[in-house]
Amino acid sequence: MKMFAATAIGLSLWAMNLNASDTPGVTVVANSTQASTEGAPEHFTGSVRVDAPFAGSPPSRIRGATVTFAPGARTAWHTHPLGQTLIVTEGTGLVQEAGKPAQLIKAGDTVRIAPNVKHWHGATATTGMTHIAITEALDNKTVDWLEQVGD
Repeated sequence: MKMFAATAIGLSLWAMNLNASDTPGVTVVANSTQASTEGAPEHFTGSVRVDAPFAGSPPSRIRGATVTFAPGARTAWHTHPLGQTLIVTEGTGLVQEAGKPAQLIKAGDTVRIAPNVKHWHGATATTGMTHIAITEALDNKTVDWLEQVGD
């Protein structure tokens, strides 16, 4: 799965640079140059690690990161002005649209969330989950954070 994650990130970085008029050729950002960060407690419940955040060069609006959720960890409710794509690379998790039942997601699954749909995602109670999250910025904004998800 780590090879899959590396390939997916590589493809995402490649796609970001297709429209980058100010970046000639190929640019490699070494993983070792970007430290992991903890998910902000106002946006996540439980232990969450964010790795290798990336952003496209203008005029690209793409943004993303690899996010790892410990068992039971999850995002708060939120929306994305231009939607979001999740590529699950490891483990088992859940995603839920407001007003609908939660759906099980597993390594290899791709989740597409339409613009402005209120949702959350994270690990199951017993299994961790890692996904690559890809969004586009609208007026330099990719997410609107809302309230925490209740148990």
